Amino acid sequence: MQIKAHALISPAPGTQRELISLHYGQPAGEGTQKAYIQASLHADELPGMLVAHHLRQQLDALQAAGQIRGEIILVPMANPIGLSQHLLYMHMGRFETTTGENFNRHYPEQTEAAALAAEAQLTQDAAHNVRVLRRELKKAVDESPVDTELQSLRRRLMSLSCDADIVLDLHCDAQAVMHMYTEIPCWPECELLGRFIGSRVALLAQESGDSPFDEACSQVWWKWKQRFGERFPIPQACMSVTVELRGAADVEHELARQDAQNIIAFLRYRGLIAGPKPALPDAVGDARPLAGSMPIKATATGVLTFVRQVGEQVAAGDVLAHVIDPITAEVTELKSPVDGLFFARDFLRFATAGMRVAKVAGKEAIRTGKLLGA
Repeated sequence: MQIKAHALISPAPGTQRELISLHYGQPAGEGTQKAYIQASLHADELPGMLVAHHLRQQLDALQAAGQIRGEIILVPMANPIGLSQHLLYMHMGRFETTTGENFNRHYPEQTEAAALAAEAQLTQDAAHNVRVLRRELKKAVDESPVDTELQSLRRRLMSLSCDADIVLDLHCDAQAVMHMYTEIPCWPECELLGRFIGSRVALLAQESGDSPFDEACSQVWWKWKQRFGERFPIPQACMSVTVELRGAADVEHELARQDAQNIIAFLRYRGLIAGPKPALPDAVGDARPLAGSMPIKATATGVLTFVRQVGEQVAAGDVLAHVIDPITAEVTELKSPVDGLFFARDFLRFATAGMRVAKVAGKEAIRTGKLLGA
């Protein structure tokens, strides 16, 4: 295993942050694959860091046994900027405090730049086209200009991941069941991952808006397929997915060890690790449109208490929570707008009017526009 340190742009004299990546196996070549796994891009979402710790132990053992085929890159902590941000003893790892930007948004798109550089080299050989496009994409990413520490972090993460067959971005919600976000073209491969990790629901969109990290890795392939049409065969050569490892407080060795084992089993199933192919587990969830994931908003201000638990199936009109005004004693009911899976809720227990406090995944696409929260 190689450990590499990638210096970010210095934000101030005397300050220099680094991104650390762990490299297993050998650089992927013809006939082999590359997997990229990163944890805690939202730096205050810690279950992924613990899963990465257990992944590292298992990958170390597999490397020593010579069982890793191709290349596996593990970034055990993907956001050194957010990891250092605290205000009044509160960790602030979702947004950069300088710009207010979400660390998991606004990844630059290099689809057209890579397509222009690759077009004259493309043939009727799909595998050849994948190699050419990956090479030109990585070159375009590495040559893209950056001016700030945050931009340099985004570029480095993309440089490490943009040529991978498999990209796993490990996050968590506030309080939630295991679930995933991915693009529609990734779903056939992502469905297999969902079986191994026990995902209760996968939320699918062709493009959710604001260019989150996982979509920046996978969307180039279906966009190239649209661009080149019938002229050149372009497969969906990257399965990229955001894995939501339950809730923020689910930072326990037993859970993380099992999650790491499940990810290893998936990589073995995909052929990146030698050994007998594991049996494919039964699915415990399904796929639903991200546009059908409905936010539940507080319609009043007060103490928030839930009367339903995450993981429950609910019907439209079911009461999920109460908001209690401590002065007037008025109780406001918050109801589900759709039939669906009550899959996530906030951990804060004082709600302000308009605050999103929960999410229910319905089966019908309802929302339009940008589909992700802040």
